[in-house]
Amino acid sequence: MAARVVSLGRQRVAPAVSRRLERVPVRWHVWQGASGRDYAHRVYSLIECPPLCKAAYVLVRRDAQGRCRVLRIGLGQSDAPTLNLAAVRQKGAQAGANEVHVYPAAPEAELRLVACDLRARLFGSLASAAD
Repeated sequence: MAARVVSLGRQRVAPAVSRRLERVPVRWHVWQGASGRDYAHRVYSLIECPPLCKAAYVLVRRDAQGRCRVLRIGLGQSDAPTLNLAAVRQKGAQAGANEVHVYPAAPEAELRLVACDLRARLFGSLASAAD
């Protein structure tokens, strides 16, 4: 019977893969609320969106010309990031979204204010597209 030594150390990433990851652009979109305050959101495709902590998000349909149409504004409600992601993907698919714009993690009270401010500006009502 032959013995084989297996290294459990960290494996190196192939150079082609690491160079490809470095070229992935980081996209941001700034939405303005009814208060006039700007909110920078990280942009993800609906499919590539990572699990979300409690966060404010905007579901968007971007057309071929690059124009954004806001479909829904919501909040991640769960302490489990994967449950928030599942809810975002479900609501996004139902609304016809192809992008998720995520406001970075912040205290829950601030997230609620961000969502209300954006709803008031983009929909003209605090209740529009509320979760």
